[in-house]
Amino acid sequence: MILAGRLAKIGNRILAVTAALLVIVMLLYGGYSLWDTWRLYRSAYISSDLLKYKPEPDGTGDGPTLSDLAAINGDVAGWITIDGTHIDYPLVQGEEPLEYINRDVYGNFSLAGAIFLDPRNSRTFTDSYSLLYGHHMDNGAMFGDVVEFEEAEYFNRHTTGTLYLTDGTQYRITLFACLKTDSGDGTVFNPTASPEDNSLLLSYIREKSVQERDIGISGADRVIGLSTCEDAQTNGRTILYGRLEKKQ
Repeated sequence: MILAGRLAKIGNRILAVTAALLVIVMLLYGGYSLWDTWRLYRSAYISSDLLKYKPEPDGTGDGPTLSDLAAINGDVAGWITIDGTHIDYPLVQGEEPLEYINRDVYGNFSLAGAIFLDPRNSRTFTDSYSLLYGHHMDNGAMFGDVVEFEEAEYFNRHTTGTLYLTDGTQYRITLFACLKTDSGDGTVFNPTASPEDNSLLLSYIREKSVQERDIGISGADRVIGLSTCEDAQTNGRTILYGRLEKKQ
């Protein structure tokens, strides 16, 4: 009986220690998960180190240039800014479709990835339809703000942006539609489908858009699309559309 009692006490102590260790492990894992999530979202915002390469709207400035950034990584193709949003990033173009899905603008591993141009497009943005991709971050970083354009108030308050190229060329972006679809949409995700005329694309956008404004756009205009994932849908996509007009 005495031996059985001692064994029971030892067993209880082992269970108590095991339970305590499990609690500690769970707390450590939870803390690490929170830290890792914070680090991911923090890295998705543009750093001051990278922001120094952003071109000035008037073309002036004596600091580092976008072409300097392109000298670090030859895949750098430009910089996109959507006024009044967090969308203010350099953009890259790789040889493969998902090359920059988990690589930053320097080409280093990053879960937040980079803003990247469809490899089928020309990096001079002379195509009739150019398509950009970026992750949807819940804190609004990267292309997280694209989904905000599904709401009429937000869509109506944000109407413009600028695309800067590494050679100094600037394009004015006039936003005109927001569309929801899925990743298998052959019309949206085929920027080479209509190399000279966007009439079919524009008709499709008018039919499917959740928000739209009349800016007098025609099939002869150049169109840029900003695509990101829907928050709660695996295959859902939101695309923000704008007209590109070269600044003189």
